[in-house]
Amino acid sequence: MSDLLQTDPLQTHTAHPAQRARWWIVVLLMALCFISHMNRVSMSTAADERIMAQYGMSTQQMGTVYSAFLLVYTLFMLPGGWFIDRFGARVALGMMALLTALFGVLTGLGAGAFAAAASLWLWLIVVRSIMGFFTVPLHPASARAVGVWLPAANQTLANGLITGAALLGIACTPVAFGALIDRFDWPVAFVVTATITTALGLFWFWMTRNLPQGTAERAEVARSTGLGSRSLVLLTLSYAAIGYFQYLFFYWMHYYFNHVLVLGKMQSRFYAGLPVFAMAITMPLGGWLSARLEAKRGWRAGRVWVAGLGMFGAVVFLVAGVFAQAHPWTVIAFTLALASLGLSEAAFWQTAIELGGARGGTAAALMNTGGNGIGLLAPILTPFIAAHLGWQAGLGMGAVVCLAGALCWLWIRPAPATKEPHIL
Repeated sequence: MSDLLQTDPLQTHTAHPAQRARWWIVVLLMALCFISHMNRVSMSTAADERIMAQYGMSTQQMGTVYSAFLLVYTLFMLPGGWFIDRFGARVALGMMALLTALFGVLTGLGAGAFAAAASLWLWLIVVRSIMGFFTVPLHPASARAVGVWLPAANQTLANGLITGAALLGIACTPVAFGALIDRFDWPVAFVVTATITTALGLFWFWMTRNLPQGTAERAEVARSTGLGSRSLVLLTLSYAAIGYFQYLFFYWMHYYFNHVLVLGKMQSRFYAGLPVFAMAITMPLGGWLSARLEAKRGWRAGRVWVAGLGMFGAVVFLVAGVFAQAHPWTVIAFTLALASLGLSEAAFWQTAIELGGARGGTAAALMNTGGNGIGLLAPILTPFIAAHLGWQAGLGMGAVVCLAGALCWLWIRPAPATKEPHIL
């Protein structure tokens, strides 16, 4: 164990057997991503089940609250990437957990502080915006931690497991957070999840205290393409399509099942979580598949075809669900849509870290800026389109955006030092 703690962070791409013991880091990162995403989307569950009815708020008002979080999260993503590269993933993730927990508590306190709907609405916009600011390091720092502390051969699978845990958190939110609301009401439910987040943040600081905290690697410098490369720009645009598609589901699927298809409260909770749960399963599967294909057939097979075809499948299944005549087929198609999309996720994060090289945190943040920059439009644009053209058109816009993102992979190329022995 002492050898592990003294490992030179500049040699993390050497497949030393001791590094395999660091899979416990992946478990911690999965836990942080799980609870952080539950904290993020619990706002929509509370709104659907209590806040909109209790305070008379419209879907457009709540969409503004959702997008306020995403707007700030997006605007500060690049500074967050710089912070990660400057101070390391350990500090970035630990501070993220503790500070987002604080604003989770403040979300719940708004119920006692404000009786008027307008006042609570403004409070939620402010609190959730600041919470978005402190959530910024979550995914770029997680990908950076994987790049620093795990061997290169295991990184794609690790990224798939971590992003899968994030989606598992979202999938569990309608049921788990809904149960907390039933038991304690929505203000206390936010305090409960914030307490869990605080405990995880402190545990993260404690467990990683002796690990090497290097933030740059010589091997990465050699294969950096620069933050302005065409491949990184296209990767960012493609991930923007992923963001729009995901947030369409995360923020409006429960409402769609409950209020548009009128499937009932408990069924809507379950059906809203089912597609996200499927995506949580396919994210690590996509990471495993990408790594296997890349080892056998080269970079293009492992990244381009896994990511591009996964996104194309999501388009097909979403369209099928929108036009399905029976509700069970709608649920099945939407579940398969997010399952297919999940296959592509790990390839994005691994490619961003490789293209960024020594500035991997910033490169991942740049990609995530695109994902959330376009993604934040979904909470507002979806009900707007639905109000004018119907919910089929509102949801169908996600298919159009995702198809454009899938096509971007045709022109994305690996970092210079990445070998591609077989070209399909």
